[in-house]
Amino acid sequence: MEHGEQKGSSSSVVADWSLVFWTLCSVILPVLITLWCSFQRSRRQVLIRDIFRKSKHDWHYTYLFGQPSYCCVCAEHILRGAFCNCCGLRVSEACLKKADQLFLCKEIMMRSNGAHSSMPHHWIRGNVPLCSCCMICTQQCGTQPKLCDYRCVWCQYTVHDECMMDCLKTEECTFGEFRDLIIPPYYLSTINQMRKDKRTNYEKVVPYCRKHWMPVIILANTRSGNNMGETLLGEFKILLNPVQVFDLSKIAPAKALQLCTLLPCNAVRVLVCGGDGTVGWVLDAIDEMKIKGQERYIPQVAILPLGTGNDLSNTLGWGAGYAGEVPVEQILQNVMEADGIKLDRWKVQVTNKGYYNLRKPKVFTMNNYFSIGPDALMALNFHAHREKTPSLFSSRIINKAVYFFYGTKDCLVQECKDLNKKVELELDGERIELPNLEGIIVLNIGYWGGGCRLWEGMGDEPYPLARHDDGLLEVVGVHGSFHCAQIQVKLANPVRLGQAHTVRLILKSSKMPMQVDGEPWAQGPCTVTITHKTHALMLYHSGEQTDDDASSVSEQDHVREQ
Repeated sequence: MEHGEQKGSSSSVVADWSLVFWTLCSVILPVLITLWCSFQRSRRQVLIRDIFRKSKHDWHYTYLFGQPSYCCVCAEHILRGAFCNCCGLRVSEACLKKADQLFLCKEIMMRSNGAHSSMPHHWIRGNVPLCSCCMICTQQCGTQPKLCDYRCVWCQYTVHDECMMDCLKTEECTFGEFRDLIIPPYYLSTINQMRKDKRTNYEKVVPYCRKHWMPVIILANTRSGNNMGETLLGEFKILLNPVQVFDLSKIAPAKALQLCTLLPCNAVRVLVCGGDGTVGWVLDAIDEMKIKGQERYIPQVAILPLGTGNDLSNTLGWGAGYAGEVPVEQILQNVMEADGIKLDRWKVQVTNKGYYNLRKPKVFTMNNYFSIGPDALMALNFHAHREKTPSLFSSRIINKAVYFFYGTKDCLVQECKDLNKKVELELDGERIELPNLEGIIVLNIGYWGGGCRLWEGMGDEPYPLARHDDGLLEVVGVHGSFHCAQIQVKLANPVRLGQAHTVRLILKSSKMPMQVDGEPWAQGPCTVTITHKTHALMLYHSGEQTDDDASSVSEQDHVREQ
């Protein structure tokens, strides 16, 4: 009996240990496998980064291609691998080193034999756009499920395998649809050589001598709004010369714009991909060019709106926000067709009072608007939280939702009430009697608050249209955050305080939130003086107009005629 009990207890112990063993295995084994996979992946990433660093191609790794892709080396179908942002080459991970040896990338500079240089096509086989047509037979290319057909990395022309002839391999490349925007690789080397020889007859250099050549420089802020800058950089590098495409997170606008000094005077166009803050940054760099005596190289500026508000972009006809709905080719076409206009830029000087008067005055440059009150408070709270957790503010929708949250909060708290008792307002030296207000907004452009035409408002009241090139500022007041919301949905009008060439605002007491073009701060007693500073050369795109915009433009044209 006792022997049977001992045998039963020993078997139960063995069963318990067996259960513990298999439990540990079920827990530890997946962990070990995960750690091993993580180690192998990190090791592979280190090797890939090392290859990328040594390569002449601008490689980017992806775990899933967005379209059917084939390795340009082994011709196998691939789901993941590397692609070159400049020439569009696609290869598997195993073929990276071979691709570097077999294929040349786009040459951003090339030695030339004289002023009238030319260059042949640079053909890459496979992965051609599905919507492309053969330049020989005009039939669609890229329809077969294999590595086939050719594409020139400069002119973007495509040719079937069976249509490719020896003469095409040596034929001169015309640079295709965007020849008037592209800086040819032989151009910069020719200009550099001429500068060394102290020759300035650039008009003999092709395409300098071409009548309609308007080279474009792309300045993209990869940190703006919806984080589309990285994708746009690659698409522009494919269509243009990579030397004319800049990432503003890696190079300052002032340095990038020095490329203008190697290009024809008054012909360069700059496309800024970013929010209104990025545009202001670029315009400040252009002002520095004026100080350096480089006025004749000043470019005209177009905007691709990637920010949250994009009011300046909206005013100039480039839309309220870009989310990839328009092809990059159409964007470049719009830049070519845009009309040149002027934009007033204003100097905002903030002089502290009392003890703080010993400090140097703050000086800002304003393109859009200055404000004190609830909208500045919303911007201040938003920026404070974005500085703490920038990764959470990578979406335009999230950013607007945060603004809405702080606007709703201020409706309840009313931190800016009785502003009219705390400030004095002067327009062109004349004191303005203020009604009961919580905020004052000084406008240079037509749009405010992410797409609201603030000065015109609603109804049939005969107010002159706000313009961005007349040397006048429009000044309005708001009763609070709820009033701002009513204005944006066209349920109320602002309190129009007047127009002026010079605005002076005196904050007599307390601390109030202020902002210039979306850059907020908390300000104590001070005097704010806004005066005209200069003009910026901008590009206006008429294709993105709404019905309201079209009527506004027609009324402005009527005023000019009178």
